Amino acid sequence: MRFLLLLRRLRSLCIKELLIILKDPANRLVLIVPVVIQSFIFGYAATYDLNFVPYVVCDQSRSPLSRDLIARLDGSEKFSRQATLDSTAEAEKWIYDGKALLAVQIGSDFADKLLSGQSADIQVILDGRNSTTASIAQGYLAQIVEGWNAARGIKSPVSIVMRAWFNPQLETRWNIMPGMLASLSIIQIMLLAALSVAREREQGTFDQMLVTPLSPWEILIGKAIPPIVVGLAQAAFILVICVLWFHIPFAGSYVDLFVALGVFTLSCAGLGLCVSAISLSMQQALVYCFVTLLPMILLSGLATPVSAMPKALQIATCANPLRFALVCVRSIYLEGSTLADVAQNFVPMLAVAAVTLPLAGWLFRNRLS
Repeated sequence: MRFLLLLRRLRSLCIKELLIILKDPANRLVLIVPVVIQSFIFGYAATYDLNFVPYVVCDQSRSPLSRDLIARLDGSEKFSRQATLDSTAEAEKWIYDGKALLAVQIGSDFADKLLSGQSADIQVILDGRNSTTASIAQGYLAQIVEGWNAARGIKSPVSIVMRAWFNPQLETRWNIMPGMLASLSIIQIMLLAALSVAREREQGTFDQMLVTPLSPWEILIGKAIPPIVVGLAQAAFILVICVLWFHIPFAGSYVDLFVALGVFTLSCAGLGLCVSAISLSMQQALVYCFVTLLPMILLSGLATPVSAMPKALQIATCANPLRFALVCVRSIYLEGSTLADVAQNFVPMLAVAAVTLPLAGWLFRNRLS
C-alpha cells in the first residue's frame, strides 16, 4: 500500500514537471528548434569530406603516358590543377602559402620504365599541416592512380588495398550523426535537470513543494525522470533524421540502442541534478552546465579520436559517460553490435550514475535542511 502511494506521488510529480516543460512555448521552442538546427549543421557542415584538392604538377617526362595520367587527375571532381611547374623546388612556395594541398612530380624516365615493363614512381609532396585533409587527399590520389593502372593493364608492384567497413563511401556524416544521438541528448538532459530546482526557487514554488508529503528522494526521482524521457524522445527524433533524411543505414537493434541510451541518460540526469542541487539561480545552473558540457563533448571522441589525445586526457575521459555512450551508439548503429558486445561500456556509465545520483540526493537533502 505504501509502495502504491509512493508511485502515485511520483506520477503526480512527473506529470507536473512534464507540464512545466511542455506548456511553456519558450520551452517547446528550445526543445525542438535547437535539435533540428544542430542536426542539420552537424550533418552538412561538420564533415571531413574533401571536395576540393588544389594541386600543382611537375611533369618532367612530358610523354603521352604522363599527360594521360595528369588528365585523369584533372578530370576528377575533386582535383584542381593550380599550376604546371618546371621543378619540384617551385612547389615549396605553393604549399607553404596554402595555395596547393599537394604537389605531384613525374620523373623524366616515367614513360621509359612503363614501356619497358618496369614500375615507375610518382613523388607526391603533401601539406602536412592538416594531417586529416592530407591523408584524405593522398587516398583520393592513390585511388585515381590505381584506376589508371587498371585501365592500362599495368600492375604496380606496390599496391594499396583499402576497405572501409561500416562506411563504404567514407562519409564522415556516418560517423558524426549517430554520435549526435548521445551528444544532443546529454545537453538537453543536463540543462533540464539542472534548471528544474533553480527554476522552482526563482518562481517561488520551491517552498510549496517542501510542505508536500514528498520526501527529498522522491522529489529527486521526480525531477530526474522527465528530463530522461525528453532526452530519449529527442534521441528518437534525431534517429529518424539520420535514417530517413540522411539515409544512414541502421545496422543494429533499436531496442539495444535505447537500452544503451537509457543507461547513459541515468548518468546525465545524475550530473544535471548535482548541478541543480548546488545552484542558487538559473543563471548559476546555466554557467555550471556549459562549463561541464564543453569539456565532456571535446573529450568524448565525437570529432577527435580518444586515442589521439594526450595520455593524461585519455585517463580523464574515463570519467566522461559521453565517451562510452558514443562507442555504444556507433557500434550498435553502424556495426550492428549487440548489448553483449558493448556491455563493458555500461560499467563506467553506471559508475557515474552510482556516484552522481546519491551525491545529488545528499546535496539536495543538505540544502533543504
